[in-house]
Amino acid sequence: MNVFVANLNYKVRSENLKQIFSEYGEVTDARIINEKGTHRSKGFGFVEMASEEDARKAIAALDGAEWEGRNIIVKEALPRPESTTDAAPAPAAEEPVNE
Repeated sequence: MNVFVANLNYKVRSENLKQIFSEYGEVTDARIINEKGTHRSKGFGFVEMASEEDARKAIAALDGAEWEGRNIIVKEALPRPESTTDAAPAPAAEEPVNE
């Protein structure tokens, strides 16, 4: 199960996320989202946990908890929306016919 974590201190790294979530179960992936170009943290990330049960325990325990000077937001990650760049273009409006 994928977990969204927000309002993170900008000093938090992926290893820190993995460590704190490991207290609730097996973490298969943890990553902080960084800005392109500067590679600075955007203050949020994602944690993939092996079991849904462990992820729910982590969400219940950590949502709203103070960590590194901030009250973090922890909830189930929503699925990524479908990309609109691969969609077919919208049909052009028909031009009125002038006779």
